Amino acid sequence: MPKITNLRPGDPEPLGPTVKPDGINFAIYSSGATRIELLLFDNIADQRPSQIIPLSDETNRTEHVWHIFVEGLPNKTLYNFRADGPYEPATNGTRFNPAKTLLDPYAPALTGDFYWQPGDALGYDNTEPDKADRHLVPSTVENVAGAPRCVAYLSDFDWEGDQHPDIPIEESIIYEVNVRGFTRHHSSENDLAGTYRGFIEKIPHLKALGITAVELLPIMEFDQFDGPFRDPATGERLANAWGYNTVGFFAPESRYSYYGKVGEQVDEFKMLVRELHKNKIEVILDVVFNHTREGNHYGPTVSFKGLDNNVYYMLTAQPEFYMDFTGCGNTLNCNHPVTRKFILDCLRYWVTEMHVDGFRFDLAAVFAIDVDQQQKGKTPIIHEIESDPVLSRIKLIAEPWSIQQYMLGSFSDRRWAEWNGRFRDVVRKFVKGEAGLTGELATRVAGSYDLFAPNAESERSPFHSINFVTCHDGFTLNDLVSYNDKHNERNGESNRDGANDNNSWNCGYEGWVETSDLPDEEKETIETLRRQQIKNFLTLLFLSQGTPMLLYGDEMRRTAEGDNNTVFQDNSLNWINWENTKRHVEILRFTKLIVAFRKRHQIVRRWRYLTSDEAETPILRNIKWHGVSPEQADFSETSRFIAWELEAFQTDQRSDVPIYVASNAFWEPITIELPTIEGRRWYRVVDTSLAVEEDIVPEEQAFFLPEPTYLVRPRSTIVLVAK
Repeated sequence: MPKITNLRPGDPEPLGPTVKPDGINFAIYSSGATRIELLLFDNIADQRPSQIIPLSDETNRTEHVWHIFVEGLPNKTLYNFRADGPYEPATNGTRFNPAKTLLDPYAPALTGDFYWQPGDALGYDNTEPDKADRHLVPSTVENVAGAPRCVAYLSDFDWEGDQHPDIPIEESIIYEVNVRGFTRHHSSENDLAGTYRGFIEKIPHLKALGITAVELLPIMEFDQFDGPFRDPATGERLANAWGYNTVGFFAPESRYSYYGKVGEQVDEFKMLVRELHKNKIEVILDVVFNHTREGNHYGPTVSFKGLDNNVYYMLTAQPEFYMDFTGCGNTLNCNHPVTRKFILDCLRYWVTEMHVDGFRFDLAAVFAIDVDQQQKGKTPIIHEIESDPVLSRIKLIAEPWSIQQYMLGSFSDRRWAEWNGRFRDVVRKFVKGEAGLTGELATRVAGSYDLFAPNAESERSPFHSINFVTCHDGFTLNDLVSYNDKHNERNGESNRDGANDNNSWNCGYEGWVETSDLPDEEKETIETLRRQQIKNFLTLLFLSQGTPMLLYGDEMRRTAEGDNNTVFQDNSLNWINWENTKRHVEILRFTKLIVAFRKRHQIVRRWRYLTSDEAETPILRNIKWHGVSPEQADFSETSRFIAWELEAFQTDQRSDVPIYVASNAFWEPITIELPTIEGRRWYRVVDTSLAVEEDIVPEEQAFFLPEPTYLVRPRSTIVLVAK
């Protein structure tokens, strides 16, 4: 790169790099810096910048935004910043350090080819690592050689007329999936394994399942070696597989790119979105705005810490320390005007530039903490996200808790859907065989109106409940029926990590029965029961009111071998083994058909609650609760049986037939009397106790029930339709 001599003051908006035909405008926010330097690099491998351009406080600063236009810089220019200012963590929480290379928070791409050596990125002097107050003294070690590079990139990607599918959320079938884990396993037979392009090759699988939206585990750039853990058996450094520790919020993860890491990752992600949209599948991003990679007072200086530590983070009364509502070391000050602008700019960017269709917000309860560190009912960030015109049509999903707050049902009164952890827990316990849960299960099946519509004035609907049995965090569906206890020894924390109460049941044997010494007959008995339990879970999930979410690989019994916290397992514990599509074809077939059944019947996808004449509380009408006898539901403390009937309805636009569902979590059979429906008879579509090909059938092949009674076998679920 020739030495740059033509510099202009530049513009303070937009923040980040703006590539133009005659050069690049750079703009970065820092209210406390006394000096900012722009570092330019010729190549990724360069250890030192080719040029260092100081920004003038007089000509390159507007209020708190530093800016400069550098003529002649080409697209894909590599750059970083350095910021000088007071290092006074104990008095005002500032941590400026001119020795540390900083990432631009608005960088659209990072090179990704980096590994922070221990101590290099620390903003403090770590020469005495056992000294508790070492973080109060600034480091003099430069880390420019090992820091990632920002990429100033202007994409010319051809969207080919791409359109958002705009699928109503009540019609949605969400598939939570790890981009890398989806195709990384050798069994994917994919030359592009583990990448955005590799994901595209498996879109036919999603189509066949009936998926309408993929919820991608974090794909914003993260540091894969952000943890200290090693495999206790091999000594190998464990790598972050989930991505919940963001480094670059505007930048797609470069390791998921196949053809390059200097902007190519941007276009490859766009290609994935475009191809999913062509197949009528939406893209929801799991985003992490509650904390960052920079951690607590002992964490590295990456970006925010070195620009405005006391603006971007919540600090304690002793400002050298961080408030930690996340369990990850720090908490973003989400309701500060500067941080709020950053979050909104970021969300708008992913919608307008990257064409995504929605967001799932990790530990979203942090949004409810205002700048005074008090929890509020409706904070500015929640209000602005739900009312922003650019974000008005996308899906907003909150994980409505943090380590200190549980806001399920009360996160917002408007557009936000929420992960329903209570649905997960009660369904797991019921299918496991615990008694006395049928009353709560009925409420969850009916859309959790007690949570999302506590009064008649509520504007919320059944689809605001995101129903799930499993997710990335915890057991897979296969492991839920195969293990009583977690087996996290491979995580390097002596099995201390991960939840201890999983509400799981191993069906009589801990782990794989294939490699056990059990008699073959007993092995088959256990495996048959496990398959049956999985079908029970799937049936309850997809026939409950609300928006269902399926964890990737559950449709083919993906296992993490009993590990319920695979965050640092970038290996087969998080990768789909595609041979399972043949090995577990029975579960794959069942999943496809139960999803198809849900999509066929509007009556299981009610879009609003109705208020009965007798009650002020919204409920789901057109539903009857049954027991062993019609309309005699048993919600007692000993009950392990639940049945309900979705009544037929007819409007000018829609009609549907009655559906009857019964689930017996008891270990003995129960003979039930079926409700009478005038002019119709019952036909069986699902009986999870039956052999494959009979356990579920296409509705056109439903089996006529000549008798008014039915034997519901132990630990089984049936679904009937009236014709």
